[in-house]
Amino acid sequence: MSAAGTVRGFDPARATRSGKDSEKRFVLILAAVMLAAILLVSFFVPTAEDDDPSPSSYNSGSAGAKAAYLLLSQLGYKAERWEDSTAALGDVDAARTTLVLANPVVQPENRDEVKAGIADFLKRGGRVLATGVQGAYLIPGGNTSAPDHIYKGLCITTPEGQGAMAQAGPVSIDDLARWQDDTVATRVQQRCGGDAVVVSVKVGQGTAVWWSSPLPMTNRGLSEDASLKLLLASVGEPGRRVLFDESLHGEGPSIWDQAKGLPIRSLVLQSGLVATLLVLSFGRRNGPVRLPVPALRASPLEFAESMGHLYHNAGATQVATDGARRRLLGYLQQRCGLTPDVLRRGPQEIVQALQARLGGDWSGVGEHLAQAERDGAERDGTGHDGGKALSSSSALRLVKALDGDVELLKRRIEFKS
Repeated sequence: MSAAGTVRGFDPARATRSGKDSEKRFVLILAAVMLAAILLVSFFVPTAEDDDPSPSSYNSGSAGAKAAYLLLSQLGYKAERWEDSTAALGDVDAARTTLVLANPVVQPENRDEVKAGIADFLKRGGRVLATGVQGAYLIPGGNTSAPDHIYKGLCITTPEGQGAMAQAGPVSIDDLARWQDDTVATRVQQRCGGDAVVVSVKVGQGTAVWWSSPLPMTNRGLSEDASLKLLLASVGEPGRRVLFDESLHGEGPSIWDQAKGLPIRSLVLQSGLVATLLVLSFGRRNGPVRLPVPALRASPLEFAESMGHLYHNAGATQVATDGARRRLLGYLQQRCGLTPDVLRRGPQEIVQALQARLGGDWSGVGEHLAQAERDGAERDGTGHDGGKALSSSSALRLVKALDGDVELLKRRIEFKS
C-alpha cells in the first residue's frame, strides 16, 4: 500500500471533497432560511409613515394621486407626467389634452409667466383641472374667498344642474375655499351649503375645471364611486392625453421618494444580519484544519548532539582526530598529487614532497599529522591505546588545525593554477 493510497478504507481526497460539499449545502440552506425570513418580515412589517401631503402622481400615500394616474392609463386615457414649464404647453395639441394642476405651488415671481402659459393653452381648446386656492388663481378670471361655513370634517356636496360633473353625485370634499366669480362663463357643478366647490369655466375654446380640494382624485378619496365619476367627468372623454403637472410641486421625486411604502429599514437590517452570519461562518482559513507536524526525535541535529555527548562522556577524542587526519591525507593524495607510498612514509616525507611540489614551508602540516598519529596509535592486544589520549580541548584544537591545513592547501593550489 503506497503513501498516497488509502489507509483502512480512508481516502483523504474524498474526505476533503465531502467536507467542501457539506459547507456548500450549509451556505445554501442558510441563504434559503434567511431569504424566507426576509420575505416574511417584509410582508408583515408595516409600511412607512404616511406623512406626505402632496397630491403628486408620484405619491403612493393617502394624499397622493398615484392611483388616479395609473387608473386613467387603464381606462383609455394617455396619462403622462408633465415635468416641463407651462410655457412649453404651446407645443401640445391643446384640443386633445387635459392638464391637471393638483394644488400647484407657484412662486410669486413666476406667477405671471405660468398664468400666461395656461391661458394660452385654454384659448387653444385645452382643458385644465385645477384644485386649491392657488389653482384657482391660475385660471383666467379665477378668484376665491373664505368659506361661509366651517366644517369640522369633510363636506358632502350637493350637485347643482345637469352637467356631467353634477351627475357624478354627492362627493366628499374639503371646503377650504369657495369660488367667488359668478360670471356667465362660470357654471357651478357642486356646492357645500352655499359655497361653490366644483365649477367649470369657459375660457376661449377651452374649459377650466376647479375643485376646492384635490381629495376626490387622491388615493384615499378615489375609493368612493362618486369621486371617480367626478374625476372622469372633469378630465373629459376617454382617449385624451392627461398631463399630471409635476413642475409646480417643487423638486422632482428622489430615489427615496420612489421607495416610500417599502420596509427599507427592515430590509437593510436583515441584509446586514445575513452578511454578518456569512462572515462568522467562513471567517477562518480555507480548507481542512491540520495540526502542526511534530518534530521527529531522531532529527539530524539531535542525533549529532547525542553522539557528541556520548563521545564526550567516553573521552573518545581519537575518533575526531583520526577523521580530520584522514580528510587531510585524502586531499594530499587527490588534489596535491602525493602518492600513497609517500603518505605511508610519514609526516617528514609528506612535508618534503609538498615543498617540492608547491614550494614554501609546510612544516606545520607535518607537526599536525605527527600529533594526530600519536593520538591515533594502533591499539595493543589489551584493547587500550598505545599513546596517551588527548584532552577534549587539545583534540578540538588539533581537529581545527588539520582542517585549517586543508584550507591552506586549497588556497595554495588555486594560487599556483
